[in-house]
Amino acid sequence: MAKFEVSMMSHTLKRGIDLTVVIPSVTYPDVIACENEGKAVTQKISDKYPVLYLLHGFSGDHHVWTGYANTEMYAEERKIAVVMLSGENKAYQDHEPMDLFYDFIESELQDFIKTMFPVSDRVEDTYIAGLSMGGYGTLIHALGNPQKYHAFGAFSAGVQNRRGPKILQNEVMDLIEYNHENKIALPKGYISCGCKDHLYEDDKKVFEKLNEYGYDVTWSEDPRYAHEWRFWDQEIEAFLDWIPRTDAWKDVRTSV
Repeated sequence: MAKFEVSMMSHTLKRGIDLTVVIPSVTYPDVIACENEGKAVTQKISDKYPVLYLLHGFSGDHHVWTGYANTEMYAEERKIAVVMLSGENKAYQDHEPMDLFYDFIESELQDFIKTMFPVSDRVEDTYIAGLSMGGYGTLIHALGNPQKYHAFGAFSAGVQNRRGPKILQNEVMDLIEYNHENKIALPKGYISCGCKDHLYEDDKKVFEKLNEYGYDVTWSEDPRYAHEWRFWDQEIEAFLDWIPRTDAWKDVRTSV
């Protein structure tokens, strides 16, 4: 596994932004086995990796998914690249005139990653997920750009804004209605929340609306957890096992 700490200059944001990018290794942890069997040990990547854009929650940054959860290990085991950005506290939306995080993710970030790293540019190999504020960000990006993602995962999605009067759930529901009314296909969805979480009922309503309209969506809950990292660590691993994959690495599973 290779872990890159990236500082890129964004034309969209008009400033630098920090990223963490995890790229799986090719032969590790089977290096010794390869040597013993006379096979070549190589760093040459034969096929591009699928990629997950993973969004943090409020007050987080690009480090939290690898600091509080075992994201690196899960990505290595399942041979998938993971891109984590610092989205500040902007909910992955556009805020004029320069905090255009929505546009940054949907255009510049993905172009940068697909140019600089060995990741696939196929929609079938592109996923987005996030927790809390990042779960909300996941929903508005996946439902707002369904042609760009094969599947999405929203964990404890922050669809209720408790720091202001704006009800973010309304935006998510409006996107669902728009896609349904216009017969637009959506990516497969995975929505989860701890049963003790204050967001449980709101997240369940998002799932139920998608399910009512016949979209392919999975619900996961756990009675043990509230709004906490123990749950999100569990859910990112479950999501990576759940996502539909057709890439060349889909049947390669290693132990770390």
